[in-house]
Amino acid sequence: MLDSTLKEQVKSIFSVLSSSFILDIYVSDTHESREELIALLEDTASCSDKIETKVNKGEGLEFRILKNGEKTGIKFRAVPNGHEYSTLLLAILNSDGKGKNFPDEFIQKRIKALKGNIHISTYVSLTCTNCPDVAQAFNLMTVINPHIEHETVDGAINQEETDRLNIQAVPAVFADGELIHSGRASLGELLDKLEGKYGTEELPVTAAEKKEYDVVVVGAGPAGSSAAIYSARKGLKVAVLAERVGGQVKETVGIENLISVPRTTGNQLAEDLKKHMQEYSIDVLENRKVEKVAQEGKNKIISVKGGETFVTPALIIATGASWRRLNVEGEAEYIGKGVAFCPHCDGPFYKGKHTAVIGGGNSGIEAAIDLAGICSRVTVFEFLEELKADKVLQEKLYSLPNVEVFLNSQTTGMVGENGKLTGIRVKDRATGEERIVKLDGVFIQIGLVANSSVFKDLVETNHMGEIVTDAHCRTNVPGIYAAGDVTTVPFKQIIISMGEGAKAALSAFDDRIRGVF
Repeated sequence: MLDSTLKEQVKSIFSVLSSSFILDIYVSDTHESREELIALLEDTASCSDKIETKVNKGEGLEFRILKNGEKTGIKFRAVPNGHEYSTLLLAILNSDGKGKNFPDEFIQKRIKALKGNIHISTYVSLTCTNCPDVAQAFNLMTVINPHIEHETVDGAINQEETDRLNIQAVPAVFADGELIHSGRASLGELLDKLEGKYGTEELPVTAAEKKEYDVVVVGAGPAGSSAAIYSARKGLKVAVLAERVGGQVKETVGIENLISVPRTTGNQLAEDLKKHMQEYSIDVLENRKVEKVAQEGKNKIISVKGGETFVTPALIIATGASWRRLNVEGEAEYIGKGVAFCPHCDGPFYKGKHTAVIGGGNSGIEAAIDLAGICSRVTVFEFLEELKADKVLQEKLYSLPNVEVFLNSQTTGMVGENGKLTGIRVKDRATGEERIVKLDGVFIQIGLVANSSVFKDLVETNHMGEIVTDAHCRTNVPGIYAAGDVTTVPFKQIIISMGEGAKAALSAFDDRIRGVF
């Protein structure tokens, strides 16, 4: 099942293993994916003399990872190929204490402090690009905290179960039977959810957790990474606080407008940003959620969830933006149950069905084009009197036979039955007439909202929540700078964010040598 090239790569990955592992398989004789699962795991095991498979008779299809004969708490009810094959490889590596994806000591302390026995199920699609990050994060927590068990469940193989739970968006995370999360997330965001549900033992706050830096960058997308690199190149002591490197970029499947790079992906760009920062003495601290920022004299005091404190004279805010919501009746209620944001992840749930896309910009029209190849019918609703997308995208859209477009249309609500979306309420802005459009799912693509809430009482923002900056990325507070999509800078593009991050760093350095702070 694995070709020779991939086998050689897996052999290299597993060459560091020191423990013995068993892929303990339980599968019925009649399961349609039985042979596929066994072939995949036997091929994987053949890449290391430290791994073997054991096939047992079961009622469904699943396997557990055993380390030195003992359960690790990691289980798959899936044939983990496609995007999830890396999840299997990392699960084995992490169980052996290996792998570069382990969180730092402070985050590990938070994971170990979770109370009680925790059982987590993550429902995934093998075509989902966000699912591996979530499944891998929970597998890591399982390795770190022996009171956590985690299973990765392929929704397609377990369709009856998926239907019973009304899952229409992945990844969908259930903790002891309760849905606690749907959609993309970093390890830090998921840890927050578990802490909220189960509580934690009190963490001791030590002096080592209060750290001083010349520059602290909050955010690690294109703007934050650029700001950190430019600051480090000036010889400054730099920390980056972020929920994850890459930020919003990781949701972008294809990137073709980053000059000098004809084609890349969001995940690849995020990895490249991380590698570039690792070339310098930058403390990249992921899975951090900033809760408060205060000013004491010329210093900025940044408090992070869990008790860490960072002190710096120069703060660069590069927290980017998130998907904007409609904020209409029923939207929050049906997220993950018919309301979605990522067509690449959740589109396969609507194969052969009628879906809608709300938004006529580039992202909306790209989503409609993608969905048209999966769905029986796609309806686009645009608030304005004309589409805002590039002409080439509009031409492609109008060439598709199963797509219809309604302009001057305002979505006023979501409707459903039995916990599942059945349609949306739309108003014609010209006539005022309102109607309900029956459909199976809706993808909201109406742009982004600045992630500035934690800073709004400290620096000036506009009516949209964007941080107001001058041409040098300075805010109205000396020593605080902002860059990228969180700011008022026009055109939210990767290449512009990178340039703005560099400007912010250079402005901070210039102010430093001039004694501004």
